[in-house]
Amino acid sequence: MQARGLLMIEHRLIERMIALAEGALARIESDGEVDPAFVDTAADFIRTYADRTHHGKEEDILFRDLDGRGLSAGDRRRMRELIDEHVQGRRTTAALVAANERYRGGDAAALADVATALRALVAFYPRHIEKEDKVFFPAARAYLTDEEDQAMLAEFRRFDAEMIHEKYRAVVAGLEGD
Repeated sequence: MQARGLLMIEHRLIERMIALAEGALARIESDGEVDPAFVDTAADFIRTYADRTHHGKEEDILFRDLDGRGLSAGDRRRMRELIDEHVQGRRTTAALVAANERYRGGDAAALADVATALRALVAFYPRHIEKEDKVFFPAARAYLTDEEDQAMLAEFRRFDAEMIHEKYRAVVAGLEGD
């Protein structure tokens, strides 16, 4: 397997969660309500899996390694766009969490903000994933030897192995702070 193959497999799981978010958005639009527990779960998935785990591998490993490779101007621009999109995804997810907390607290008007954030994520991820899968990843592969690609794949796997520990160290630290 190539390093980008692992990232693309992760994209398929992210797409499945986005489809579920799209269903929640449809329920908001048809019934005027949302399950706050679902929104919590979706936001946790996006923060932990899509952003920290998946985007973490892209930013902390792939983009880091490509940065010194003499990327073409177009590839460098696309890499910067992807990083900027990751930042926007983080902001949108934070807005979703805040709106969901307000909604859970009884602010019925916050439902519109939940819907806005879900709508933004549902629109964002398919375009972002397509840009990576069909444009950036194939172009990026040309900058790596087979040996470098396999070393990157091994680093991705080490990164993943540490993720569960990082998440739950943060959970315990947060609980200790309460």
